[in-house]
Amino acid sequence: MESAAHPTIYSITESEIDLDDLLAKVTLTSTGAAAIFAGMVRGVTSRNDAHQTEYLEYEAYVPMAEEKMKQVAEEIRERWPVIEGIAIVQRIGKLYPKTPTILIACTAAHRDTGVFDAARYGIDRLKEIVPVWKKEIGPDGAEWVEGDYIPKPGE
Repeated sequence: MESAAHPTIYSITESEIDLDDLLAKVTLTSTGAAAIFAGMVRGVTSRNDAHQTEYLEYEAYVPMAEEKMKQVAEEIRERWPVIEGIAIVQRIGKLYPKTPTILIACTAAHRDTGVFDAARYGIDRLKEIVPVWKKEIGPDGAEWVEGDYIPKPGE
């Protein structure tokens, strides 16, 4: 999953996401920039009518999800060859408001090398193709949250 020249981490976990540990693993001595996206559980959701969220339950078919995360990392490397390290970590299980659910980190020698775009691409692409399911639980009951992406053949 990881090589010294291009460290790459992709995983589904029930554990807390440790940003310092992940950054240490995807940072090289030549790294001067890290772009990080962290998705969080909202306590108030504005999707449809604004409503309260007590917690979310995330589920995944781990082998397939991690294979798709690997694909996202490979796509990032293909589009931005200067990216040094990549971390893509998705939490599953019962998660409460203000809890990080996903972390995408890309590192590079400089901030002006596309590192921000690479991290943005990582989260957008993850939402498109990685099979992770989210159930939102609030005072009025539970609802599976559906995305609007339909995979194309080969994705």
